[in-house]
Amino acid sequence: MGLYISLVNWTDQGIRGVKDSPARLDGARQLAKKYGCEMTHFFLTIGAHDMVALIEAPDDESAAKFSLALGSTGSVRTTTLKAFSEDSYRKIVAGL
Repeated sequence: MGLYISLVNWTDQGIRGVKDSPARLDGARQLAKKYGCEMTHFFLTIGAHDMVALIEAPDDESAAKFSLALGSTGSVRTTTLKAFSEDSYRKIVAGL
């Protein structure tokens, strides 16, 4: 499973319904499962992004499908980053 970091911001629609956002988070977790992904961690953040989520996905295509499906709800916009573990990082750098 690959690890992805999603930087999430509410849209105008999403922030207007902020009181419903915990239910939308539950829905996002279910949506992730539809694409073989799992949202393993979620954080409300202060700063440039409203939320950060850690997603495990079997491949880039599944992660992209989940990200696109989530964005199509109209409540959030995401920027998703593929992440490498420390072990992977060390292997990558050792191969230079």
